[in-house]
Amino acid sequence: MWDMAFAQTAQGPSGPSTLISFFPLVLVFVIFYFLLIRPQQKKAKEHREMLGKLKKNDEVVTSGGIYGKVMALTDTVVTLEVAPNVRIRVHRPQISEIIKGDKAPTKEAKEQ
Repeated sequence: MWDMAFAQTAQGPSGPSTLISFFPLVLVFVIFYFLLIRPQQKKAKEHREMLGKLKKNDEVVTSGGIYGKVMALTDTVVTLEVAPNVRIRVHRPQISEIIKGDKAPTKEAKEQ
């Protein structure tokens, strides 16, 4: 009789497997990587390359919006002339754009 009692206790339907339950989390990470992380890394790489090509007499804009001409460069500091005989020192990564000077070819120039 005990044999029948054990045979009748069957397992109920189980939930989704562990792998399937992690799939939405993996999918969200992949979406974040392609929409947020990868473009930000690409932009940071372009900024580092631009800072590496910075040289004397380039006209630049700082992240604070100050326009100036590069007068001196070190590894971490750039001296800008913002007016005749007015020079300021800024942290090199704060240079956001080269206005005049040797720029890297843009995507539009490469396509033409």
